[in-house]
Amino acid sequence: MQVIAGSASTSLAERVSRELGNSPFAIPFTKRFPDGELYVRVGGRLADEDVVLVQTTRTDEQILELLLLEEAIREAGARRLFVVIPYFGYARQDRPFYPGEPASARALAHHVELAADAVVTVDLHSTETLRSFSKPAYEATGVPAIARVLRERTVDLLISPDKGGVDRVRRMAGILGKPWLALEKKRIDSDHVELTLPEQDLPPLEGQHVAILDDVISTGGTIVEAARLLHRYKVATVVAACTHGLFLRDAFERIKAVCDHLYSTDTLDNPADKVSVAPDIAQILQRECASR
Repeated sequence: MQVIAGSASTSLAERVSRELGNSPFAIPFTKRFPDGELYVRVGGRLADEDVVLVQTTRTDEQILELLLLEEAIREAGARRLFVVIPYFGYARQDRPFYPGEPASARALAHHVELAADAVVTVDLHSTETLRSFSKPAYEATGVPAIARVLRERTVDLLISPDKGGVDRVRRMAGILGKPWLALEKKRIDSDHVELTLPEQDLPPLEGQHVAILDDVISTGGTIVEAARLLHRYKVATVVAACTHGLFLRDAFERIKAVCDHLYSTDTLDNPADKVSVAPDIAQILQRECASR
């Protein structure tokens, strides 16, 4: 099995290759023509080989690169192509919300799977997106990776910033053997939320070391408000951790101002301290894909 890295996921792809037993690893050649069009070329012998292509699709340019690399790998004669998309762009538009809108996640899924034999993603916005694929599609999660780093810290209580993250924080609690709670969230606008603690079954907070868990951090508004709320109850430390760290505008600096530490997995390049999902992706490739 050979691993090929898209430009958005070079480091993660190399880690995946190591987790697969030091599989051959390659970075394609890419360039832009004067008119702006993208050129890609994969090297090495791929004929009759199983190939893993790793590429995050946060931007339109990264999506196009993924599609061209898929075609190039097929042209090179690969036997099977497993596409790993650590951060699946357009996943939040998983259905039309108003007349005339596309289900963008479904549209991207249909194009990605045209040249793929199977697809692996990490912490989709909605698991319903997996149903958009007609070919085998699997979802890894950043929870075990984050658990690996939190296990090395003092953590007394796990926090979900809203009820939508209950499954995530409950799974983390099962791994670490820690209590958890979910905050009550009321969204004011795209950048502002109002958070409150649950009225029942509230454990003591003063002096506690707490960790806030989320799947995606974009503008950071929810994490900042959660940290401020917890500090009002005199917690000792606040750690924030997420799978996908977008950290738009000044989100990283705002979060660091109210949190003692900030972790993100390596699905996206960002300035947070990284924990790798490579072992979890490799496990799916070995268990589900390679056995097909």
